[in-house]
Amino acid sequence: MQHASQSIRHTVISVFVKGVVSAALFALTSVASAQDGQNLNEILNYRQYTPLFSSAGQPSREQLPLIKEAGYDRVIYIAFNNGRTAIPDEDQIVKDLGMDYLHIAVDFNNPTIRDFDAFADAMQREPESKTFLHCQVNARATAFSFLYRVLYQGVDIAEAKADMNTVWQPNEVWRDFIFAVMDDRGMSAQCASCDWTPPAPREQ
Repeated sequence: MQHASQSIRHTVISVFVKGVVSAALFALTSVASAQDGQNLNEILNYRQYTPLFSSAGQPSREQLPLIKEAGYDRVIYIAFNNGRTAIPDEDQIVKDLGMDYLHIAVDFNNPTIRDFDAFADAMQREPESKTFLHCQVNARATAFSFLYRVLYQGVDIAEAKADMNTVWQPNEVWRDFIFAVMDDRGMSAQCASCDWTPPAPREQ
């Protein structure tokens, strides 16, 4: 009888311990997930403009799942696949994570209105899709974001430009590109506080 009682007590203790361990592991997992969500800000030059639209530089392989965990529906990449930090199979990784993927190869030295039109068309087809736009360092992407926010989301030019300038001041090629896209839509990129002077060329 005493042996049976000890056996029952041992079983109860074992179940209790397993329950405590499971609860602890669940708590740790939840904390880790929360921390991972915060790590989204560690992606190079990450900028969030609205709950549905962000831009950044190149995420690492390890950071791509964080984008999914943050609730993004699609990733749009606007640089070349042979970039120094590019991930050649990023399209497959993103699709395997359950997000949509769109690649628009934008030449940094020759961006075109057609490039921006392709991006804007994709955004307009599914305006409620949470979108992560990126390139290599968030130069191309902030310029596209500036244009989209001003032309399609009604954001003030000065505000959108100030956000872009937290990453870079467009060079002459990209300034002229921005002006061309705006002019194509019958708008000007000028504003009272806007300085579009290109930065001085870097010494080689």
